[in-house]
Order: sequence, then structure tokens, then C-alpha cells
Amino acid sequence: MILIAVVDYGRGNLRSVAKALETSGFKVEVTAEPRKLKGARGIVLPGVGAFAAAVVYLKAQNCWEALREALAEGKPLLGICLGLHLLLSSSEEGEGEEGLGYFPGRVRRLPAGLKVPHMGWNKVELKRPSPLFEGIPDGSWFYFAHSFYVAPEDESSVVAVTDYSFPFAVALEKGRVFGVQFHPEKSGEWGLKLLENFGRMAESCW
Repeated sequence: MILIAVVDYGRGNLRSVAKALETSGFKVEVTAEPRKLKGARGIVLPGVGAFAAAVVYLKAQNCWEALREALAEGKPLLGICLGLHLLLSSSEEGEGEEGLGYFPGRVRRLPAGLKVPHMGWNKVELKRPSPLFEGIPDGSWFYFAHSFYVAPEDESSVVAVTDYSFPFAVALEKGRVFGVQFHPEKSGEWGLKLLENFGRMAESCW
């Protein structure tokens, strides 16, 4: 059985995410097969790219419904960057395509006047304890590369924020579903620790 399935939607940082998880000893497979997503103990939805294009691709691969089922049954799932965006209801980047809606809210474009994309290291401040950040000091630095940010309706889902001329949510949590705006696979020691924490949660869900 696959411990963690990394969803393959034809773009981006799939292998680097899988490699980071494998470094911590987890059995990982990059896949777009719905049956493998259903059979995995945990799912990572990574990504760079456009919101609407990702939704269309995942639906064409019959992965969209598998992701909905995983969310409904409370399977551990981690969305990274675009993967986080897909967990919200809608996006200014993808008019006409709805997100998974697990976290009610909208993905918004970074305000005019800021250097976009927001690229590089930034400090992440924890708003409340989370198993995803266990063992990671408050104020640790993570690597960002994005032009859009999430605006969840429910503030209680916000685990961490960063400041890029204004504060915004960069980590969400509800049940065993998580999303982060930054790229843990590019974030050194603390990024690897975060992925390890997620892997341990998936490992415990037998």
C-alpha cells in the first residue's frame, strides 16, 4: 500500500515534494490514478501553475472526485501553494472554475504595488498550535513563490500568517486537512520537518 500519494497534474514540483518525503523514510508515489489516491493513507496536493487549468486537468483525470471523497472521509491531505488554493471555494485567477470548497473562502491576487510574484524567504508566525508545525519554532522562515493568497472565511482555520506589506494566512487546518502557501520542499530543515510531521499523521491512519 502507498503511504502517501503525491497528486500528479502535469506540472511543477512533484518529484521534489516526493523526494523530500522519501528522505524521511516514507513510501511515496506520484500518481494521477484515482484508485491509488483512494488507497493511499495520505495525499499531498502540490503545485505551481494556474488555478483553472489545474481544476480542468484534475477533472479530466477523474482525480477531482477522488479528492472530494478523501476530504469527506477525513483522510490526511496536505495542499501546497496551488494545492492550498484548490482547497478553497473559488479564485480570482480561475473565474468559471470552482475549487474543492473544503475551506470556504476565495483566493485573491496580491495587491497592486507589491513586487509580484512574492518570491523568496519569509517569516511564518504561528497563530495557534498545530500538529503540522510540531517541533518547528514560531517565526521560522519558509520559501514562497506565489502571486495569489488565500482569504478564508473562517478565521479559526488559520494556523499561521506571514507579512508581505500586509498580513495574510499561509497555513490552514481543519480536521486532518492542511494547506500551506509556502513550499516546504524548498524550505530547508523546517520544511522537511513539516513534511515529516504530515507523513507521521498519514502513517498513524491505518
